[in-house]
Amino acid sequence: MTNGFRKWRRSFRYAYEGIKYALDTQRNMKFHFCVAFLVLLAALFARLPKTDILFILLAVTLMIVTELINTAVEKTVDLAMPDRHPLAKIAKDVAAASVLVSAGFAVIVGMIVFYEPIDQLLRESRTQDTQISAGTIWVLISLVILTVIVIETRFSDKGKLVRPSLLTAIAFSISTVIVIFVTQTIVALLAYTLAALIFIMLYDKKTRPFPALFLGALIGTVVTILALSCLNML
Repeated sequence: MTNGFRKWRRSFRYAYEGIKYALDTQRNMKFHFCVAFLVLLAALFARLPKTDILFILLAVTLMIVTELINTAVEKTVDLAMPDRHPLAKIAKDVAAASVLVSAGFAVIVGMIVFYEPIDQLLRESRTQDTQISAGTIWVLISLVILTVIVIETRFSDKGKLVRPSLLTAIAFSISTVIVIFVTQTIVALLAYTLAALIFIMLYDKKTRPFPALFLGALIGTVVTILALSCLNML
């Protein structure tokens, strides 16, 4: 009885060390955990039914499991074949393909599960028509750019704080403007999908860290909403 409990505890510790190693060393794992945390918060905020939450948990679990398997395959291949080899490349590519498939499944689940809550939220926010000129929109985007520049120069001196990404700030600002003015929810979702693709592309190219990209997206969205709210009050 005692030996069985010790073996179980040892196995649990090894598994925990594996998850900890993946989080410490793998950029994609950090990204998946951050996205999963935000999605679960959104699910609680939207008060989704139990079935939808189960689908979200399934997609998140599948995403993390495939990423862990991909990491294990990569390290095993590197150990067995330190030099470049076509078969080693195939093994890594196939393992990465499993992550891509699970990511696609997670995206589809998210779009299906969150469509109705987002559609209802957008319909409620369109109780008052907002009419602004094209020039005002360019001024709004310029305001977002200036906000990012001020934060970078004033509050992020010598890299002490995270420097927000200008591209993600502009992308999410434009997407927010589209969301506010279009009447079809699917168009709004496609606008944010394009902004998210820019986010993922910049993250994949390792041009900026995840916090910088997320902060830029947050600034672009919040500044746009606040500016348009102030215009409606005038």
